[in-house]
Amino acid sequence: MKPFTSFLFTIIIFFFFGFAGEEKNSESIALGTMAPKTDLKMHDISGKEISLAEIKKENGLLVIFSCNTCPFVLAWEDRYPGLSGVCEKYKIGMVLINSNEAKRQGDDSMEEMKKHATEKNYSCYYAADENSEIANAFGAKSTPHVFLFDKDFKLAYRGSIDDTEGKKGKQATVNYLGNAIENLAKGKPIDPGETKAVGCSIKRVKKE
Repeated sequence: MKPFTSFLFTIIIFFFFGFAGEEKNSESIALGTMAPKTDLKMHDISGKEISLAEIKKENGLLVIFSCNTCPFVLAWEDRYPGLSGVCEKYKIGMVLINSNEAKRQGDDSMEEMKKHATEKNYSCYYAADENSEIANAFGAKSTPHVFLFDKDFKLAYRGSIDDTEGKKGKQATVNYLGNAIENLAKGKPIDPGETKAVGCSIKRVKKE
């Protein structure tokens, strides 16, 4: 892709989807913090009502704030089924959370979430976060935005999936999340414990 074309593409994505990836997660919950809103019920695409406490397994919980249309999610979501398998292997729960409340009557409706999950072969929970309540409690900024909790529900890693920055077709050289999951399960230090979350801004409903 030529430099000007690449620049133009970036501007278009920023205009249509919003971009939340240049901040260093300064407002997100800190490493070592207990997961908030663990008992709050969410509607899953399965038709069930679920909570983070119910999804968590003996070694922890992986939460990824996601959606149906963000180009960054579309570039990364082929990793979701594999991540689900890794989490299953290491006895870590996994949930994708859609907090785009401002688009709940459109692209991020429950029906569209069900369709998207089927098309993309999701193999984990995919739940709607009513009024972006969980995203607000986490300080989640973007889609995708990763939060990995340990067996005690304390935050062990937050940020990005890998170092591709959501660029379609780019090969990852560092698999941040995969490494974090493996180290967490094996009781090893997670380094880095924090990376920059790159993606579209979460579409919250503006308060009057």
